[in-house]
Amino acid sequence: MTCYEELKARGLVAQVTNEEEISKMINEGKATFYIGFDCTADSLTAGHFMALTLMKRLQMAGNRPIALIGGGTTMIGDPSGRTDMRKMLTKEDIDHNAECFKRQMERFIDFGEGKAMMLNNAEWLLSLNYVELLREVGACFSVNNMLRAECYKQRMEKGLSFLEFNYMIMQSYDFYYMFQHYGCNMQFGGDDQWSNMLGGTELIRRKLGKDAHAMTITLLTDSQGKKMGKTAGNAVWLDPNKTSPYDFYQYWRNVDDADVLKCIRMLTFLPIEQINEMDQWEGSQLNTAKEILAYELTKMVHGEEEAQKAQSAARALFVGGGDMSNTPSTTLSAGDLTDGAIGILDLMVKCGLAPSKKEARRLVEQGGVSANGEKVSDVNAAFTAGQMSGDGLMIKKGKKVFHRVLVE
Repeated sequence: MTCYEELKARGLVAQVTNEEEISKMINEGKATFYIGFDCTADSLTAGHFMALTLMKRLQMAGNRPIALIGGGTTMIGDPSGRTDMRKMLTKEDIDHNAECFKRQMERFIDFGEGKAMMLNNAEWLLSLNYVELLREVGACFSVNNMLRAECYKQRMEKGLSFLEFNYMIMQSYDFYYMFQHYGCNMQFGGDDQWSNMLGGTELIRRKLGKDAHAMTITLLTDSQGKKMGKTAGNAVWLDPNKTSPYDFYQYWRNVDDADVLKCIRMLTFLPIEQINEMDQWEGSQLNTAKEILAYELTKMVHGEEEAQKAQSAARALFVGGGDMSNTPSTTLSAGDLTDGAIGILDLMVKCGLAPSKKEARRLVEQGGVSANGEKVSDVNAAFTAGQMSGDGLMIKKGKKVFHRVLVE
């Protein structure tokens, strides 16, 4: 199976500009390709997994990746997939986020002389003269065509700022610039980036008379069509300080039965033949598949030791046996207690199980909270230091969220 055939077999290929040429370049290791990452936060998320694993697969096949950090484009803000305008960040924020991205990408991509490159489009975008830019590339973009692009159409009702309207031109200029200076002949991105990517290939064709290529990756969605990579409305981060290895493991361990094999196929590096055999799995076998998915992805992001700890903790909670010390925990001090005890609402907020006492009250009243296996029905319930000593107090929220509370 060729590299391109494997990408298709894993369900990764969405749209391509020229399949014959793209498959030939990828299979022969002749693609110098880029994927862009705008620095909108100080950590990559599970939503970036598709791009990171694709870069790794293509590099393993002999192609050269360019990880493009969007130090310049982040100052504009991509309207794709958005119903509102992105928050404006300072240059200092963007630079900090870019450094965080670099450290995380190095777990996936092999950077160095003759290997993968890491570039920052601030290097060329921030020094552009606006009038000169308009004269150089403005005539290559049709406003009529731009307004028909999906990334803009969905914003027209609520209003599309002129700032965001320029994003397609900036992304296209990136491709144009790297084609000339770094031999970048291909761009990859999420399927929602198709219009922006075509803008780049067209700009190269019109300005340089040469062909460049684009391929979009299938967006990772669940069986309801929603983007995966969020839990309870919050992003699942690759930074262990923002999403612990255990919580990261649990996110993938808890995917729906209908999604687990798709995720294994698209995100892991297990042999495709092994995955095909798993297509016949059902019932309790799907739980085994979920453990495989969670373990493989946690190992990739946080290392094998953390993956083993997370798996052990999960089994200790849900199956019995295993090391309970690896479960998420909070250690309280004497100052957190009043008269040697703490109320359940305050406790849930301190443990991060609820954002406010109001939300904690709602969870208790709805029967969604238990302590050491006993349902907590009284919003005024309190727990003493003695109850949190030894192995601690195990708080359970809903069916799948566990948190151990200890006291110093």
